[in-house]
Amino acid sequence: MVYGLGLAGLGTALLGPILPLLARQWQMQDAQSGLLMTAKFCGAFLGGVTVQRNLRRSLVMGMAAGVVGFGGFAYAPGMGWGLVALFVGGYGLGQLITATNILAGRRFTRHRGSALAALNFAFSLGAMLSALLAAWLLPVFALRTVLVGFAGMFGVGGGWLLVELRGGGAEVELLTEIPVATGEGQGLGWRAYVYFAALLVLYGGLETCLSGWLTTYALRYGDKTLVVSEYTTLLLWMALTVGRAGSSVVMLRVGEQAVQRISLVLAAVFTAGLAVAHTAVGIAGCAVLLGLSLAPFFPATFALLMAERPTARQAGVVLAVSGLGAAALPWLMGVVSTRAGSLQVALGLPLGAAVVLLGLAVAAKRTQRSGAVGLAQE
Repeated sequence: MVYGLGLAGLGTALLGPILPLLARQWQMQDAQSGLLMTAKFCGAFLGGVTVQRNLRRSLVMGMAAGVVGFGGFAYAPGMGWGLVALFVGGYGLGQLITATNILAGRRFTRHRGSALAALNFAFSLGAMLSALLAAWLLPVFALRTVLVGFAGMFGVGGGWLLVELRGGGAEVELLTEIPVATGEGQGLGWRAYVYFAALLVLYGGLETCLSGWLTTYALRYGDKTLVVSEYTTLLLWMALTVGRAGSSVVMLRVGEQAVQRISLVLAAVFTAGLAVAHTAVGIAGCAVLLGLSLAPFFPATFALLMAERPTARQAGVVLAVSGLGAAALPWLMGVVSTRAGSLQVALGLPLGAAVVLLGLAVAAKRTQRSGAVGLAQE
């Protein structure tokens, strides 16, 4: 479970560090580069919404799609085939991420936010390694070789999973079905459904805009070398990783709603800071602060969702729709950057997403305080 989520983190952050190389290799403008992220996260959305109660099948399918998709991307002769391959790889990521988080959210009922933050530490660690390995390996090996090695890691994970499942025992029971003792869930009302879906759509777009474009942004406005710019993205993911570990401890004492709102306030401030940064040091500093501020949001929000006892299908759909935001907003950033001639101007999109997220979180809290019907009720 941890290995799969770490691989999903690697795959999710894969494009950011290598995007300048691909743009030069395939002669792409920013609007076209954004389409690569769109293809991957549309695949992730489809993978997320098709997760079944049989988690074994979803995990195996996710590993297999990772092999085919990212292996195919390594040999893609141009942007068109690259989009197809990334869609398939993204489908695998959606299967892995959604199945793993639903399983964890149902099993850990006490301090759910803390447990999910600890589990998603593996995701952030994988994403951090994506930037680190790109900075280390690409000066030595061809991009195709690195991508083939990454696809092979999915093959190893799928093989290990099949061996474990054939061995039987408690692990097989754990992966096959969501534990019966937790119940199926009473189901979300439509207001809660829309609310949590909106939160994750916007957050998926916000995080992917920052992680996907940061290497390119640092290359243009800060450092002039690709390797150093990749280390800027590494700083973002390092901060997210450390922040996930820290937020796991914090949420043992502080409620998920409070952590969620503080995270969004800081994210809006530091995104605005990144948009006006003009030096390598300033961009790197904003990257670190953004990583720390964003780290608690997903585990806190998913914990609040699972506390409402959604059905497995509802939880899967709400989690999967984050892929729609991750597909749309980074592409829009590329379009705005191309038309405005400035990636700094395009950062207004993730800044706006952070502000709207904060507004939604505050409005939900006020509704609860006013004594209105709870989010899960009709």
